Amino acid sequence: VQLQASGGGLVQAGDSLRLSCAASRRTFSNNGMGWFRQAPGEERTFVASISWNGDRTTYADSVNSRFTISRDRLKNILYLQMNTLKPEDTAVYYCAAARFATTTREAADYTYWGRGTQVTVSS
Repeated sequence: VQLQASGGGLVQAGDSLRLSCAASRRTFSNNGMGWFRQAPGEERTFVASISWNGDRTTYADSVNSRFTISRDRLKNILYLQMNTLKPEDTAVYYCAAARFATTTREAADYTYWGRGTQVTVSS
């Protein structure tokens, strides 16, 4: 099972990016999905989560109203639209699949993790 995040890059403060996470070898259409991030020297932290059918989403306070998580269940792809980026958003972003269908902020609830994608926001 593989999750691969993509779409990261170097942008300026105020810019937007859209991250994608594609799953291979199995479908996660019945799983909650999430995004986490890890800045240098810091622990991995929760960013956003979405339920299996997309009807529920949860965000970290630091990204609420700027980031939007979504999914295409048919294509088995997870997205994170990031607007009004700030230097403090700089981190490696990881996508993950939860062991159940609803949203969750807890990293321990996620069974599958993808390789991250670097997002760097300059001031």
